[in-house]
Amino acid sequence: MAAARLPGRAATRVRYREMEPVPHPGGLRSMTSSFFLCGGTAWDGDGAFLRLAEPGGAAAFLRLAPGTELRFRNRSEARRYCLGYELVREDGRTSHPCPDQACAERGYQCRRCFFQDEGRLVHNSHRGGDLPAGLRSFLARPQWLYIATFADGTTKVGTAADRRKVLRLTEQGALAAQYVARADNGIRVRVLEDTLSSALGLTQAVRSGHKCAALSAPLPSATLEAINAGHADAARTVLFDLGQDGFEVVKESWGRPREFDAVLQNYGAGVYPLPLTAGEHGLVLRGVLGSTALAGTDDAGLDFLADLTSLKGQRLELGDYSTSLPALQEPLF
Repeated sequence: MAAARLPGRAATRVRYREMEPVPHPGGLRSMTSSFFLCGGTAWDGDGAFLRLAEPGGAAAFLRLAPGTELRFRNRSEARRYCLGYELVREDGRTSHPCPDQACAERGYQCRRCFFQDEGRLVHNSHRGGDLPAGLRSFLARPQWLYIATFADGTTKVGTAADRRKVLRLTEQGALAAQYVARADNGIRVRVLEDTLSSALGLTQAVRSGHKCAALSAPLPSATLEAINAGHADAARTVLFDLGQDGFEVVKESWGRPREFDAVLQNYGAGVYPLPLTAGEHGLVLRGVLGSTALAGTDDAGLDFLADLTSLKGQRLELGDYSTSLPALQEPLF
């Protein structure tokens, strides 16, 4: 499938301040030294970026364009820290930072933020229970059901809000995907998602580390397209046989963004050999695919695949830091 352009920047309820790089002593470019809580990667119409929050809660971001240097020391003393909570209204979600940036107790949230969070209710909204009025209004909007395939052929079923239809799959790091239904609302689409999982044995989640490792030896594009098409056709058959209202079966392909090519064209890069959750790192970005970065270090000639999702919930000090690589053995053929 031909690569596609990303859609324009989607409206957001959170204001981010972009961090400005400064000249690196070695002639490259790096960040000024600052402390941040990392909220993970995201995409918009301009490409990938890293969500950051200052100690006082103010939002910032670092654009992950090719050539950007991501140099930091992990300053976390806990496994991860709270990223706050979301309130949901008809026109979208509003993020609120944890006032204390406390240690996370459940996922990426402290106990206080977990119980204030309406965003987590979205995924189980079809299983009954009272829902806040704003969330009910949000779920009343149409949503899409998709089948996505990743670098090693692993395939999942998932959902996307109408205005996040394209970027959702970009952030997921899919290499082939098709939309199989457009549901009248968010509750109906999640019932359909469960139906396909049960009928076809499709997972609803693929770990970011698995996606990253699979990119070291991705299957050919034609093979991935064929795998995805087979699952998508089977999904449409199941949906047609339901004979129910509340959704429309569709056949529409998602276009992989051109930005992914920088990663896919560097076949055979290994996984970054150090955990990003500890120590000092200096990564020079070549490209980003989903939440996986293809990056070099100050050691010339070595590029690695780094799972940037592992930075989510970590406290980082950005500055003039470098990676100290362990002894590496060349692959044997």
